[in-house]
Amino acid sequence: MRRDPWDETSPDMRGTPRDDPAERRDGRGGGHDGDGDGHGRAARPVVLDAMGGDHGPAETVRGAVRARREHGVPVILTGRSDVLRRELAALGAEGEVGVAHATEVVSMAERGAGALAKTGSSLAVGFGLLREGTAASLVSAGSTGAVVATAVRRLGLAPPVLRPGLAVALPSVRGGATVLIDAGATVDPSPEMIAQFALLGVSYAQLVLGVADPSVGLLSIGAEPGKGNRLTRRAEELLRWTPLRFHGTVEGHDVLAGTVDVIVTDGFTGNVVLKNVEGTVRATLALLARHGVAGPERLREVGRLYDPDTHGGAVLLGLTGTVVVAHGSSRASTIARACVVARDLAEGGVVARVRDRLTIKPAR
Repeated sequence: MRRDPWDETSPDMRGTPRDDPAERRDGRGGGHDGDGDGHGRAARPVVLDAMGGDHGPAETVRGAVRARREHGVPVILTGRSDVLRRELAALGAEGEVGVAHATEVVSMAERGAGALAKTGSSLAVGFGLLREGTAASLVSAGSTGAVVATAVRRLGLAPPVLRPGLAVALPSVRGGATVLIDAGATVDPSPEMIAQFALLGVSYAQLVLGVADPSVGLLSIGAEPGKGNRLTRRAEELLRWTPLRFHGTVEGHDVLAGTVDVIVTDGFTGNVVLKNVEGTVRATLALLARHGVAGPERLREVGRLYDPDTHGGAVLLGLTGTVVVAHGSSRASTIARACVVARDLAEGGVVARVRDRLTIKPAR
């Protein structure tokens, strides 16, 4: 008997937060300093995994300071406090950004099991602050696998979600944007998980992009019904049972064409697509510049549409809290933008509102 993707009793990774003493100590015991909002509001801060990413902590600390100074975003950095305070001092930013001490670092090469074993990591401490309500949202440019595993373990999934999905809005040639989900959180999903990703993506498109009745396309190797591998074919069957406005299967050339409002796929394919889009845009703009087709300023305008500095990162949907995953190669400007996105998502209650919509079940 096939499992119902909306069955809350599913044995898949539920990620219910544990309340063990070690976790409470690592998540709560670090302490943080720094001022509050500083602008007369009682806004809770964004917690930033300062040790994550290819260029952390130098670029993450710079990004946190930019988010604070340029956008008024209160931030708590998690990581080795002596290192972080040294970076803050070099920027003349002591006291502007909070610091929560973490004894361990999750490297970019580590995935789920390795990250979960480090209970004193900057990720673990950050999720502890988020879970207890000290922080409103979390940003990390660290290993996506490590972020997802730690989020599921320490924060928990919103019932009845089986696995989280990364959603990113890509500008389309028709104007507006298309939500791509999953962009890398779950590389080996079941068909039921893909059906849930579609529901999460639709809710995100409605709440963030303002699309009243989003259309959904399943990424495949052809637009004809029944095209694709076994995973895609079974996911297509499930999606046709849902109350969503399912367009059918779509192809790679539809990703930026505005054919549908939401494109759903597995995390492996979605991550390849996302990085291919970024690389193709850069290569195309470089070729146009080389041949003098358009001026540098016009080309930069187009490039900014797809630049991580513009969108900041992808939001991890299906959790009980707000988490933004920035590109691993993020520099200070991208980190600052990710902090702004995380603040805005938290203030808009987007994650909670997406969670409220998960009561919709497939039509039988």
